[in-house]
Amino acid sequence: MFLDSNVLLSGLFSDKGAPRIILDLLTLNLPMLMGSTGRYNLLEVEGNLKKKMPAAIPLYHKYLPKLGLEIVALPSRETVKSMSGMIAEKDIPVLASAIACNAHYLITGDKKDFDSLKGTKKYSIAIVSPSEFIEHS
Repeated sequence: MFLDSNVLLSGLFSDKGAPRIILDLLTLNLPMLMGSTGRYNLLEVEGNLKKKMPAAIPLYHKYLPKLGLEIVALPSRETVKSMSGMIAEKDIPVLASAIACNAHYLITGDKKDFDSLKGTKKYSIAIVSPSEFIEHS
């Protein structure tokens, strides 16, 4: 599973709800549940924290390693360019990173941003909300 930035932020700062459940499950280090996110996503999370909650940055740095996430490198410019026009430009690095790590699920709270991919068989990745992931897993 690949976690979008909004899932990480929601899970870190709420003590309930599907994003938190997903993060709590990842801290258990279960062999059948592997999580990933992209360097792009982490940069986005850190930028939001610096702007809105700078006091939370030490907590974030302490908690993040406990998730055991695979961190996917930033996609190349060529990859981003090749995917241009499929979804909003800001979401291309997220999708490219999820595809690069062969994730079965891209879990995002902004599913509408990926609506243009519905019905297409171009990528073999399910785009689901945190609640949908919990309900169907």
